[in-house]
Amino acid sequence: MTMLDRMRRHRDWLKWSLGLVCVAFVLFYIPDFLRGSGADAASGDTVAKVEGREITSADFRRTYQAQLQAYRSAYGGNMNDQLLKQLGIEQQILQQMVDERAALAEAERLGIKVSDEEVRQRIFAMPAFQENGGFIGEARYQQLLRMQRPPMVVSEFEDSIRHGLAVEKLRGSLTDWLSVNDKDLEQEYRRRNDKVKLAVVSFTADSFRTQVSASDPEVSSYFDAHKTDFKIPEKRKIRYLLVDIEALRAKTVVPAADIEREYNNSSEQYTTPEQVRASHILLKTEGKDEAAVKAKAEELLKQARGGADFAELARKNSEDEASAKNGGDLDYFGRGRMVPEFDQTVFAMQPGAISDVVKTQYGYHIIKLVDKKAATTRPLAEVRQQLNDQLAYQRAQAQAADLAQKLEKQISKPADLDKVAKAQGLTVQESGFFARDEPILGLGPSPEAANKAFEMKTNDVSGALRASRGFVFETLVAKQDPRDAKLDEVKERVREEVVKQKARDLSKQKAAEIAAKLKSAPDFEKAAKAAGVEAKTTDLIAHDAPIPDLGVAPAVEDAAFALAVGAVSDPIATDNGTAVIKVVEKKTVTPEEWTSSKDRFREELLTDRRNRFFSAYMAKAKAKMKIEVNRESLQRAAS
Repeated sequence: MTMLDRMRRHRDWLKWSLGLVCVAFVLFYIPDFLRGSGADAASGDTVAKVEGREITSADFRRTYQAQLQAYRSAYGGNMNDQLLKQLGIEQQILQQMVDERAALAEAERLGIKVSDEEVRQRIFAMPAFQENGGFIGEARYQQLLRMQRPPMVVSEFEDSIRHGLAVEKLRGSLTDWLSVNDKDLEQEYRRRNDKVKLAVVSFTADSFRTQVSASDPEVSSYFDAHKTDFKIPEKRKIRYLLVDIEALRAKTVVPAADIEREYNNSSEQYTTPEQVRASHILLKTEGKDEAAVKAKAEELLKQARGGADFAELARKNSEDEASAKNGGDLDYFGRGRMVPEFDQTVFAMQPGAISDVVKTQYGYHIIKLVDKKAATTRPLAEVRQQLNDQLAYQRAQAQAADLAQKLEKQISKPADLDKVAKAQGLTVQESGFFARDEPILGLGPSPEAANKAFEMKTNDVSGALRASRGFVFETLVAKQDPRDAKLDEVKERVREEVVKQKARDLSKQKAAEIAAKLKSAPDFEKAAKAAGVEAKTTDLIAHDAPIPDLGVAPAVEDAAFALAVGAVSDPIATDNGTAVIKVVEKKTVTPEEWTSSKDRFREELLTDRRNRFFSAYMAKAKAKMKIEVNRESLQRAAS
């Protein structure tokens, strides 16, 4: 008997329904509750174990399919299984599942329990199981679970709710003590929402590199003064056996029938939906007399239809800053990109037509359709080679994972590398010495293999490690302790630093020469142009936003928010050179905005801090847990 069988005692308030209740909310309420017995032969395979808690292939596949459905709901049909694989989504999903089971293991260790009553109340509160303010009843509840594809088992669904509540309780017990005072809250809100618009003249160091050089005496002098900056870190050398995915891919033949099947299964990936190119004029209504705004829109429409230049009307009147400067041009876009009222209007128009005034949540629009492109599908012949390469690589990955899993059982000591290599027709190679953050000769960037090398003792042998080229087994053969460098070993690095420093100094000098003129000039942009440089104007930007030619520049940002509107800065040194800025406009948070946003932002900030605290806590907790991943099963489950 399930827990909900005992709900019969509540029949006096249960509301039965003949209509269908949408269960989309249920499907994604806790993505990992989508477990079932599975129908395929490999459904019982164990993909991973966390403190003895299994993640089976069936668990993984159902969660994967639920995630795929969620992506399709959010992004449309173009988000398919093939694209998700290219994005490595299976690794992300597995990590989420591992994290969930680790949290359950930690909750169990701390004695956190969830009662039947708590599970019952959570299910009763879920909108998918309510109608007219009440629970839909046990029979309908079970029916809705059976209607899912694949069907959901009631007891497993309820266990999943229990697991979700256990994780919630764990998070609460660990993070509910966190708080934020009003002063810090307001300071952070203003930091995120105060904005500034700048005119920026930048003198990047790179633009001066061709004007400077570094002589040998300068290099030697700089090295003597900065020896600690060029210290040689600890290095290690390994012998390794590589299961090379690319080598396997080159030998893989994909049948034409498989390519055609994959094309048919993922044809939406090769379909470009109908697109239009439109321009618009937007008159915003927020805080304004709506009737007056509409009247102005009607007048502009009359002018546009009377032959006036639409682009010029948009430049002078549109309040959509991003498009107004381009004559209202919105470029090409597909269905669903715009708000519904705009979308419905523009896709019903023909090129050259100008719409009536269209009301949306943003205000009143006048739309001109510039062009329309019909939906197109790339033929199989055009994408056959691409599909062949994708399928060959997927199969090579699966073969490599299978072989690595097999070899892992045969390799336990250094001599086994040579024995296995000879039997498999592979080669054992030796790397040069490498630092922890350097690529490994023959393997390229392989953080997992590099980190393992720095954890091993001499003659230890690793299990299968993921590398950029495939799977690698390694043994540590030599170490080099950190030491001071000799100039000859790092001479070019030192020379590069000297050149960078000279280029930065030259950028400061040039900025200093021009800064006085820019400060006193009535027109900042014209003065910059007269001096042979360009002043680039930003949009309204918040803290931490990138600045043209400079990227994220904290020193420029600090000066920008400290200066008054119209003020021009002194030269400001940055990592990339030097800048002089003028504050064009500022938009600060109003007392009314802060008051209306305070409670919501407190919750947002607390949630963020609690999430980060919980993640840090669980990272330490997982480090003490036994977590095993079966790559072979994962590869099969994700294929």
